[in-house]
Amino acid sequence: MKISAVLWDIDGTILNFSAAERQAVRTCFALFSLGPCSDEMLADYARINIRHWQLLEQGKRTKGEILVDRFRELFEKYGVDCRDVAAFNEEYQVRLGDTIVFEPGAKETVLALRGRVPQYAVTNGTKVAQQRKLARSGLDALLDEVFISEDVGAEKPSRRFFDAVFARLGDIPRSETVIVGDSLTSDIPGGINAGIRTVWYDPKGLPLPEGVRVDAVIRRIPELLELMD
Repeated sequence: MKISAVLWDIDGTILNFSAAERQAVRTCFALFSLGPCSDEMLADYARINIRHWQLLEQGKRTKGEILVDRFRELFEKYGVDCRDVAAFNEEYQVRLGDTIVFEPGAKETVLALRGRVPQYAVTNGTKVAQQRKLARSGLDALLDEVFISEDVGAEKPSRRFFDAVFARLGDIPRSETVIVGDSLTSDIPGGINAGIRTVWYDPKGLPLPEGVRVDAVIRRIPELLELMD
């Protein structure tokens, strides 16, 4: 596979988003004096969060709506009395950058590709959270540029997002650009919409849903290097 540029998803691909998510929610529960946050609540929140982000990706809700509504749904389900859900979410965005856990081999892969091909971050995460985690992880210095949907003005998987990215990339051909991501609702369809190669990061070995097309599947991030070789 000839690759001249790599577009990296961040959450769930280079960085372990679940670890950061769990710690950030628990920290905010403590800061807002909301009582204990159980493993069951965290698991429910993760499911609620995914569903709300999918509504955003489908263009059915705005980012401002889903960021607050996901917590409102969680609090209502468990009878948690949070008087300022918007403030809770704002604090959560900050705390997301406090826990940095790389996916196995991800940092080493980014380092191995430095100087070999340009690498870019493409993310729908909030600007506050992403800038903080990119700085704390050192990825802001390792990657050539970061494209955050709030700055771009569109969300993955829309063609508008990727058109804006390629307007910045110059002469890099789309046929030689690959997106690496864990999401079958934003990264992979986004890559298809953009006319670029797609690599699905599937660490759990899940079956590829019927009708979904990808150019390659990897279980570990360093397998990308083997694809390029």
